[in-house]
Amino acid sequence: MSGPDAPVFAGVDIGGTTTQVVLCDEELKVLDRADTATPARTGGRAMIAATLDALAVVRARTPGRLAAVGVGAAGVVDAAGGHILVASDSFTDWAGFPVTAALRTALGVPAFLDNDVNAFLRGEIACGAAADEEDVLGMTLGTGVGGALWTGGELRTGAHGAAGEIGHVPGFGDLPCTCGGRGHLETLASARSLRARYGERTGRELTAREVAEAARDGDADAHAVFAAAGAGIARAIVMTAGLVDIGTVVIGGGVSGAWTLLEPLIRGPLAAEPPISGHPVKLLRAALGTDAVPLGAAARARHELTARWAPGRWAPGR
Repeated sequence: MSGPDAPVFAGVDIGGTTTQVVLCDEELKVLDRADTATPARTGGRAMIAATLDALAVVRARTPGRLAAVGVGAAGVVDAAGGHILVASDSFTDWAGFPVTAALRTALGVPAFLDNDVNAFLRGEIACGAAADEEDVLGMTLGTGVGGALWTGGELRTGAHGAAGEIGHVPGFGDLPCTCGGRGHLETLASARSLRARYGERTGRELTAREVAEAARDGDADAHAVFAAAGAGIARAIVMTAGLVDIGTVVIGGGVSGAWTLLEPLIRGPLAAEPPISGHPVKLLRAALGTDAVPLGAAARARHELTARWAPGRWAPGR
């Protein structure tokens, strides 16, 4: 179905610097997209206003009836209540902000909220690298390390919305983490940590991408930093597999851009210390790039409406 009455779904990724909007059809094919700077320091109202402005641009260019909107946002969120619980200090007046209520009021359609890593995993499950997988750990290696868990064919958020957050489980050394804890995976495998660990070894200040390039060029210190990250990621995978028996891991985020370097550094430790089940874990690089979060958010919105229309056909995120 196409034309002015065809249902379309909006997916939004509200990041610390950029807000991205995609408009999708019922098959999650991207019809149009726009992005804008996130006014993170100006507050929640300004951030929603920027989102609405970007959405207005794509709606004006694309025929169809807006059916629902989904949002993926950084931080800890109350997905059921539709508001932000905890936000980093990059944001002003964002914690506590009623995201879905603001969008429903402005647009007159249902709105849904997810943590950005949960939305990333929904996107990769719906139409990315992990399509049709049943039990998946999603990991994003960016400024920090995020995690999300998909088991039994649905997203598992847990009692407090923190299921799958392997980036902030201790047991990966004793380095201080940005969250205030110590020894978290994020201290080894995030872009910020790769830069810091290399600087500690050499006294040189390089970006994570430059550290990866140095490792490829034979820099032993750069390679050691990535090897520690790979070993940490492998251990996190084995820990998760031991607890919930996941069969697949999909990894995205900026650090995954160094996949040809990172992948063997994860596979080696995984082969040396496989999951207790004895079954190897399928390791995948995310396929959707920056579209994963907004597409996952759109997938959530599409499915929530499908579930309302046909309660017996529940299949979250698909």
